Amino acid sequence: MTSRPHAASRAPDTAADHVGTPDNPPRPLRTLAAPVRGRLALAIGFQAAAALAGVVPFIAVSRMAERLTNGTPADGDALWPLVALACSAGLVALVCGTAAGALAHIADNDLQLTLRRRLARHIGRLPLGRLTERGTAEVKQAVQDDVSALHTLFAHTLLDIIPVLTAPVLILVYLLTVDWRLALVSVVPLLLGVLLFSRAMAGAATQMAEFGAALGRISAAAVEFASGITVFKSFGRAGKAHERFVRATDGFADFFSGWVRSTLLTSTAAILVVAPAVVLLLLTGLGAVFITQDWMTGAELVPFLLLGPAVAAPMGIVGPRIQQIRAGQAAAVRITELLDAPTLPEPTTPVLPEGHHVCLRGVSFSYDGKTDVLSDIDLDLAPGTVTALVGPSGSGKSTLASLLPRFHDATVGTVTLGGADLRDIPAAELYRRVGFVLQDIRLLRASVADNIRLGRPDASDEEVERCARAARIHDRIMALPDGYATELGTAVTFSGGEAQRLCIARALLADAPVLVLDEATAYADPHSEALIQDDLSALAAGRTLLVIAHRLSTIRSADRIVVLEDGRVTAQGRHDDLLAAGGRYAALWEAQRAEGRGGTDGVPHHRSAPVGADRVADDIREGSAR
Repeated sequence: MTSRPHAASRAPDTAADHVGTPDNPPRPLRTLAAPVRGRLALAIGFQAAAALAGVVPFIAVSRMAERLTNGTPADGDALWPLVALACSAGLVALVCGTAAGALAHIADNDLQLTLRRRLARHIGRLPLGRLTERGTAEVKQAVQDDVSALHTLFAHTLLDIIPVLTAPVLILVYLLTVDWRLALVSVVPLLLGVLLFSRAMAGAATQMAEFGAALGRISAAAVEFASGITVFKSFGRAGKAHERFVRATDGFADFFSGWVRSTLLTSTAAILVVAPAVVLLLLTGLGAVFITQDWMTGAELVPFLLLGPAVAAPMGIVGPRIQQIRAGQAAAVRITELLDAPTLPEPTTPVLPEGHHVCLRGVSFSYDGKTDVLSDIDLDLAPGTVTALVGPSGSGKSTLASLLPRFHDATVGTVTLGGADLRDIPAAELYRRVGFVLQDIRLLRASVADNIRLGRPDASDEEVERCARAARIHDRIMALPDGYATELGTAVTFSGGEAQRLCIARALLADAPVLVLDEATAYADPHSEALIQDDLSALAAGRTLLVIAHRLSTIRSADRIVVLEDGRVTAQGRHDDLLAAGGRYAALWEAQRAEGRGGTDGVPHHRSAPVGADRVADDIREGSAR
C-alpha cells in the first residue's frame, strides 16, 4: 500500500510571505498580470505622454506672461505660436489620456474574466475537504473582493501614479532653466514628504497582510451569521447569532485604529508639507524676496506659481496609492495561493474500470495529515448488493462514503472500481459511473430542469420529467411560475425536503451504476419518504449501492451492514446476524425501538419507518438476477 499526499496537509503561505521586501520584490502580482502586460505597458506609455503634454500649456502660458510683462509691446506673431502650442498640447493630452484609460480598462476586463474563469475551473477541481475546511468565505474573497482589488490597481491606481511621477520631472527641468535657486527650493517639500511618509509606512507590509486577514475574518463571520441565524433564532438566542461577526468587526476596528494612531502625526505632516497651498505660500514668499533683491523678475516668478506646487504633488497622491498597491499585492497573493492549492490529480495513464465492483483495501484517511478519521478499512461492495454504513455520529460514515465519488483521496490504501484505482480513472468517466445523493444539498442558480440535468446535460425534457415524477417533485415543479424553466435562487426557493427530492431526481437521471446515498430522504415527510424509497428501490436495481443509514429500520434487508466506530469497522453482516451477536449494532437497534426514533446519535426523529425501504435490497438482487 502506498500513501498519497492529501491536499489538506499542505501548509498555506501567508500574505506576508508574498508582499515582498526591497530584496525580494512581490511576484504574484506580475505573474497574474502577465496576459495583459503588453496592453498595460502601452496604457502607461499613453498616460505618460498625456502627463507630459499636459505640462506644455502651463509652460506656454508662463512664456506668454513673460513676453507680456517684459516691458515691450505685445507682438501677436510672437504670441500665437505659443497659443497654438498650448492648444495642440492640450488636445494631445486629452487624446492620450482617453486612450490610456480605455486600454487599461479593456485589459483589466480581460484579466478579470481570465482570473475568474481560472478560479472557477481550479475550484471545481479542488478536493471538497479544501473548501469545507476553509469555508466559502475564502472563495468569495478571491473571486469577488480580490479580483476587484486588482481592478482598482490596474484600471485606476496605475494610471493615477504615472502623471505624478513623470510630469514633475519635466516641470523641474523647465524651472531649473528659469531660476535654479527657486527650483531647488521647490524640491524641498518633496524631500520632506518622502522622509515623513517613509517613516509613516514603516512596517506597512505586515500591517497590510493583517488588514487582509482581518477582512477575511469579517467575511467568514458574515457568511456564518447569514447561514446560521435561523438556528439561533429557533432556540431563542437571536442575540448570539451576530457575536462572532461583532467580534470580527471589533477586532478589525481595534487593529485599524491602532495602525492609524501610530502613523497619524507623521502621515499628517507628510500630507501638509506637500499640500499645494503650503508649497505655493513658500514659493510666493521666497519669490517676493528674490524680486526685491533683483535676483529675478516678476515674470520669472509666474512659472513657479503655476508649476511649482506640482513638483511636490507626487507625495500628496502617491501616498494613498501605495496603500492601494499593497492591497493589490496582498489580493494577488491570496488569488495565487488559491490557484496553487493542489487539486485532485488527474491520471497520467488513464485506466477504465471493468465492471462496478468497489473494493477498499487498507484505507485510512486524515483531514489534517495528523489524526486519522478512518483507519485500516477493508470493504467489498459487489454489484447488485446494498451495503449500509451505521454508527454513532462522528464515526466516519460520511467520510468513508465521500471516498467513492472521490471528494477526497485515501491518505493510505486504495479504493478501486472495477479493478481500477479511483485515482487512475478520468474524472468524467468516474462520475458517469458513480452517482450520489448527499445530505448536504446543493442546488444551482439555474432552471429546475438544468438542476436535474446536471449529470446528463443532453437529457430530453421527457426524461427530466420522468425522473422528477419518480422523485415525487413533479407536482411541486408544475406549481412554480414557469414550471421546469423556473430559475432557482431568485424569488423561488425549495424547502429542505423538496430540494432533496430534486437531488434524487438528478441521481435518477444520471443513472450511474454505483450509487452513494447519504440519508437521501432525511428532509422528506413520512408519506413522501415512503413513496421515494419505493422509487429508489427501482433506481437501485442491479446497482452497487452504499447507504449511510441513521434509521436502522430502513436497512434491515441490506446485504451487508457495516458498523463504524471511531473510524474503524467493528462489525459487519446481515441484520439478524448482527442482532444475534450483540454489540454496538444490537444496542443501537434496541435503543431506537425503545424510543421510537430513527437517529443513531440519540436524537429522536419522530417519523415512522418508510414502508418501501426494505424493498431496496430485494429489488437490487432481482435486478442483478435479471
